[in-house]
Amino acid sequence: MNQPAPYTPQQIVARGPRLVAEAAAEAIDVDPALEGATYSILEEDEDKNVWRIDAFPTTADEAAGLQTRLGAFPTLKVTTEVLADADWLAMALSGLPPVRAGRFFVYGMHDRGRLPASTVNLRIEAGAAFGTGHHGTTVGCLQAYDQLIKARRFGKVLDVGAGTGLLAIAAARTGSRVAVGTDIDRPSVRIARENAKVNRADARFVHASGLAHRLVASRAPYDLVFANILARPLVGLAQDIKQALVPGGTVILSGLLRTQERFVKAAYLSRGFKVVRRIHRDAWATLVLTRA
Repeated sequence: MNQPAPYTPQQIVARGPRLVAEAAAEAIDVDPALEGATYSILEEDEDKNVWRIDAFPTTADEAAGLQTRLGAFPTLKVTTEVLADADWLAMALSGLPPVRAGRFFVYGMHDRGRLPASTVNLRIEAGAAFGTGHHGTTVGCLQAYDQLIKARRFGKVLDVGAGTGLLAIAAARTGSRVAVGTDIDRPSVRIARENAKVNRADARFVHASGLAHRLVASRAPYDLVFANILARPLVGLAQDIKQALVPGGTVILSGLLRTQERFVKAAYLSRGFKVVRRIHRDAWATLVLTRA
């Protein structure tokens, strides 16, 4: 039997008008075969209305799926670049600058000599897990959380779709006595646990789909839930998140495009949530809601 050819790492870049780029990003989000695909969308040239999608497929099937979805939009210019045979994602991200979001300063090892004295400094290395702090959704969550803790602290925090663990670690470092994170990706859970140790944060991470894991259930109800995933899973988890929160508890939702905001918001408003704040960064939206 012939063995499949080894996958050659590549980066797929698509450029085009904002509305087209957002529609293409939404097409990626709703494709079940691309549920774990890593991509970003941002404004590249404001004057010329050029938006850019960068995708980093990890398998040949994922690369083909991304090409198919992006190729369905004729006004997008799609290019592919073969990446070096190395830890290509870490290499792509290792030169990223540190990120400041309110009191939080997220940095990699290469920036350890530039730490401000007045910030909560969180070291998150580039790698295979989502959530280095550079993506618009992660920054939006940190900004929302920073505003919330100006008025109060959250004793028990749950991070659904934790990725690198950044949000749960941020909560643990700012006074939450319980900080729990979940992820459906086992390598992400391992990375999150390593990051918690590096940052001396008392945060625990488990491999789980949904909120039924024994550790998650045993710590409920929570004062605050982060859910930085995708629009459809956010809608599907609306009732579970409500039940996991104390009355009056807060949820920070992200991972959704601005074009998906109404769809996600409707699922939570119908369950008695109230919108407190919206944050828009590039094409992404972050929603802060409270449970009635």
